[in-house]
Amino acid sequence: MSKSRKPGRPAKPVPQPARQRLPLLAGIALAVVLVAAGAYWWSQPRQPDPRAAFQKLQGRWQRTDAGYVIDIRSVDTSGKMSAAYFNPRPINVARSEASLDGQTARVFIELRDVNYPGSTYTLTYDPRDDGLKGMYFQAVARETFAVSFTRMKP
Repeated sequence: MSKSRKPGRPAKPVPQPARQRLPLLAGIALAVVLVAAGAYWWSQPRQPDPRAAFQKLQGRWQRTDAGYVIDIRSVDTSGKMSAAYFNPRPINVARSEASLDGQTARVFIELRDVNYPGSTYTLTYDPRDDGLKGMYFQAVARETFAVSFTRMKP
């Protein structure tokens, strides 16, 4: 007499051989590795994108204590800057460049003209008030002054 199942009762599960469980275990292991790799990548510090920071430097800036104007026409991602300086007439800009210190954009301008034999501006962009702040080295007097610039409205 053969044994038969009782109606309504499910059959007992048949254990799977180990090799049939391998694809499932491999999939779980792969998922764990991918999650760990993603978490590691996400936790790494990122280099800031200079395009956005440098774009904020473009424009005309007037010194708050006088009529001096810096006109930053363009800044590329390497920091090469096209700038002009006026007092109120144009003064030759010998060198101008932008750089990033973390998320902070910095500006350096060197003037070489009559009465400006190597005077420099070293400025930092302040996003709170959309201004440039820093130091002006007046080469003739060999003095350094704290200065700030505000963005001129177009």
